[in-house]
This record gives sequence, C-alpha cells and structure tokens, in this order.
Amino acid sequence: MSGELEIDHGGAIAVDTEQMRDVGARVMALTEHFDDARAAIERACHIAGSSSLAGQVDTAALSSCATRIVELRTETEDAATGTLLMADAFEVVELSAEAEALAHSDAAAAGALLARRDRLLATDDRIGVLAGRLERSGWKEERFEGLDTQWDMGGLLPPLWLIGAFVGTTARLGTVLPGMTLKGSVEPVTVTPVRASTPAAPPSTLRGAFERMPKDASAQVAVEKLTFADGSTKYMVYLKGTQNFVPWEAGGAEPWDMKSNGELYTGEKSASYQATLDALEAAGARPGDTVGVVAHSQSGMIAVHLGMESEYDVDFIATAGSPTGGTFRDDQLVVQIAHTDDVVSSLAGEGSPGGTGSPDSFTATRLADPNPGIQDLLLAPHRFEPYLETAKMIDESNDPRAEALDEYWVGLGEAVSVERTEYHGEREEPLR
Repeated sequence: MSGELEIDHGGAIAVDTEQMRDVGARVMALTEHFDDARAAIERACHIAGSSSLAGQVDTAALSSCATRIVELRTETEDAATGTLLMADAFEVVELSAEAEALAHSDAAAAGALLARRDRLLATDDRIGVLAGRLERSGWKEERFEGLDTQWDMGGLLPPLWLIGAFVGTTARLGTVLPGMTLKGSVEPVTVTPVRASTPAAPPSTLRGAFERMPKDASAQVAVEKLTFADGSTKYMVYLKGTQNFVPWEAGGAEPWDMKSNGELYTGEKSASYQATLDALEAAGARPGDTVGVVAHSQSGMIAVHLGMESEYDVDFIATAGSPTGGTFRDDQLVVQIAHTDDVVSSLAGEGSPGGTGSPDSFTATRLADPNPGIQDLLLAPHRFEPYLETAKMIDESNDPRAEALDEYWVGLGEAVSVERTEYHGEREEPLR
C-alpha cells in the first residue's frame, strides 16, 4: 500500500499565528470565569456552614470542587500561556525564513524582519528555545521518508537514494529565492508546432491538467489558449519532464536532457527553458498575459522560473516531482506534489520553514512505493504515472485547500473556446 496523502502549506509553518494568538487570548479570558466559580462556591460553603443548611449540604464536597476549580484555572492559564508562546515561536521561524528569502533581493527589508524577530526573542527566553525545537522537528525528516529503505541488492549497493537529500540539504540549491534569476547564455533552439486541436473544454481536475501533457515523443510542450466570453484570454502550458536521461547524450538535439537538468538546478539558462518561452510566444502569448503552468520533473524547475522571473503574469503553478521549489507571491496559486521516496524531488532539500504562494497554495506528499525492489533502480516513485495517482488523490481529498483548488478549475471552465498546439523543441547546434 502506498502512503497516506499529506497536505500542508509547505513547511513547519502551517498555522496562522494571529489566529493562534486569538485562541490563546480567548482561553486566557476563561480564567476569570474560574475565579467567579470559585468565589461562588466559597460563598455557598459560608452560607451553608452558618445556617440551618449545615447538616444538609456537603460542604466538604463543595470545598473539594473549589480546590479542583483552582487547579483547572492553573491548567487553563498554562495552556493559554503555552499557546501564546508557540505563536511567538512560529512567528520567529517564519520571520527567519522570510528574511532568508529576501536577502537576495532586498537586504534592507530582510534586516527589518530580523530586527523584528530579535525583538520578539527578547521578550521571553522560552521563545528561542521553542523556535529551535520547531526548526529541528521532524518536518524535515518526513520529506525523505522511504529513501533509506529502497532496494540496495541486499546491502551490496551504497545508499544511492539518499544522495539527492544530501545534495539538496547541503548545497541549498533546491529553493529558488526572490532575485535568483537564471544566468548565462543558452544555445539557440528551434520550436516547431507538430499538432493542433480544439479541446471541448479546459481541464476540470488536477489529474486532468497533468494528463493534458503531450502523449508521445513528438512534442515536449503543449500550450492552450483559452478565450472567454468577454474576449479576454489566458494561456495554459503543459510541460513534460526529462526526455533523455543518457548522460553521454547530454547537449544533443533533445533540450529536455541531463544538460538542461544540471543547468536549471544550478541557476543557469537551459535550452528547455528557452524552448518553453518560444512555444508560448508562438502560441500568441505576450508579456503581461496570464499564464498557468503544469509541469513534471525537470519542467518543475522551468515552472518555478516562469512564475518568478518571466514577463508573464503566472497565476497558477502545479509541479510534480520537481527538483526545486520556488518562493512565490501571495497572489499565485501553487500546488507542489512530491513523493517522499522520490530521489529527484529530494533534491529540493528540506524546503522552507514557511510556505509559499497564496493562502490556498499547498504541498502534497506521500510515500509512493513502500516496497523495495528492482523498480527502485528505474526511479519508480518519480515516474509520471504515480504522480497522476497522487493528483487523483488530491482531487478526491476533502482538505479545504484541495477543495479551494476546485474554484480554479471552475474559472477555467468559463472559457468559451480552447485552442491547443503541441510543440517540439530541438537545439539548433547540438554538441557533437
């Protein structure tokens, strides 16, 4: 059996600290009612003890109730205090994550966040201790569940499957921060339309969106132009993952190869990224146009940079098995699917303590292939089909964020026409 689906906002910070503080304050307010109840019981004991009711009222039991109410007041006060402290600790971790993200693009803003964090830490020594525990908690280890139990030929193979997690956590290349744009030059590519069609409707589910990717090797990219009743348009781009895994063929005609994988992961422009931009342009997309991106594997890195640095208004990003994650705006809906036993997605490292994207954005994870076997050598958890199964699980989930995603599909469904073109990209001057 595959693992249970986990949906959260993408890190240790999966709570609203202001709501947590509100809960703490309301719980603290209850202590006054305990005081009122204790006083009422003490008055009852006094009245009973000084009147003809003394023989009819169990004043000892009343006194015991008063004692228990004092204990409940203490427990409630401790719970409220602990909740308020945890809210502060979560905010400290969140501020640190936000400051790290801003350090590359706005040092002054990052410094202001760190100053705010330090002021919060100075209010109570316990906050720093709790924040440290949060950062060391199991949320990081859970990202790699199943990697250390994959098939090792009875101990003859080294721990190959932990390499991605090691690289991701030590090289810190797995999260693209604001201001980190692709660098360098790129080989010229040729993008050719190979198939055109007019689908009856846009996708209406997450699995359906991933299934819109080109079905055969003749195309790596599909772009759909959606036109609405008011004449406005929107583009959806569907990007397949790595098409050539052979190391010695890297740099050949196929742009979605290991050369592009290495370039994108280390922050360099790739032929596959350029081919995607060219395909969008060929389909009619212009700077400022609204674009949604659905991507698997290597193309998850393309999706990250489309959403963070392209000239398009990217309002939706869905990735499966991406080696990197992004730091997106709070008006971008982001769905990141990662199998914890997928060595490729483990290259994204520990992820960020804070989530990314809009409040309805989420990360969905599960253990895809818990049974060790020779299929591990073929990177079974990374393959497209298991990710389709996970997308279906998300569609069927009653998690509020998964249900909020339905609103996006409803919006797409208002399109009155869909024009779809599939494109094939090639390097013009492949390496010999």
